[in-house]
Amino acid sequence: MDAIILQILNGLDKGSAYALIALGLTLIFGTLGVVNFAHGALFMIGAFCAVTLSRILNFSFETIDPGKTDFLGNPATVETAYLEHWFGPEVGGAIIDWSVPLAILFSIPVMLVVGFVMERGLIKHFYKREHADQILVTFGLAIVLQEIIKYFYGANPIPTPAPDAFRGSLDFGVLLGFDPNAIIYPYWRLVYFLFAAVIIGAVFAFLRFTTFGMVVRAGMADRETVGLLGINIDKRFTIMFGIAAAVAGMAGVMYAPINSPNYHMGMDFLVLSFVVVVVGGMGSLPGAVLAGFLLGILESFASMNEVKSILPGIDQIIIYLVAIIILLTRPRGLMGRKGVMEG
Repeated sequence: MDAIILQILNGLDKGSAYALIALGLTLIFGTLGVVNFAHGALFMIGAFCAVTLSRILNFSFETIDPGKTDFLGNPATVETAYLEHWFGPEVGGAIIDWSVPLAILFSIPVMLVVGFVMERGLIKHFYKREHADQILVTFGLAIVLQEIIKYFYGANPIPTPAPDAFRGSLDFGVLLGFDPNAIIYPYWRLVYFLFAAVIIGAVFAFLRFTTFGMVVRAGMADRETVGLLGINIDKRFTIMFGIAAAVAGMAGVMYAPINSPNYHMGMDFLVLSFVVVVVGGMGSLPGAVLAGFLLGILESFASMNEVKSILPGIDQIIIYLVAIIILLTRPRGLMGRKGVMEG
């Protein structure tokens, strides 16, 4: 039982990332009708927002410490962060330590601008083009963004630690009545799952309970009729593209301590996330979230040694295998709408 619970936790962790990326993909497809293969790159840019802010907060200068000497007996120089110099070691150190959560605030305007430029500068010209054209141009854009990140940040993963308060692990089993050390799980992965739940809930609440969201949902269902009512639905859809980019960016920021940011992480998640969207049903927001968590849990169980000893390599293909089975039995996905990607 403890192994099952641990795999469920691992699945929720993976599923959180899949669901957040798939949610943004579905928002863009549902509003603009664009198959955006550059969405994984937005996740990557978000992760590097965390890296960038961490580097900015760690800017330092050299000072001489008369209490220390080097191997020649000369006064040693030490690196002192500007924040610690300005605000003191405690406050400045705390700001540096919490650079990843603070990067959420940093990433939101960055991702909104990136999303706006991407949509207005390129993607708007492909609204009425075939989906194959959209895939090619956005995939090319993803490669360009990936190479830009590689040029400025290098090819190696960049460790971006979580705050000290969340670097340990929780004895989750004790909370459920198991023996101590039966289920040990990292704090930050639990934080990521809770963060994903909040963001997903906020997006659904925004679409359901705000006037802006209601108009967007109406436009997703019947864009032409909403336009005839005198509402500038294109402007609202552009804003939704920015919101989808911000969601992907925040997902990347919070994932940075789990998987050290690297230039190809967007591609790693993109293909899986598109499978999630197709399984959930193209254009279905609840379907994207449901499929994200479902496939994350299945992938986690398939990675168990007991399963791999019986079916070697199953952890590499389980998501695609499930996708084939679901699409053979439900061609529109779990919660897909009639007419989407048809005709």
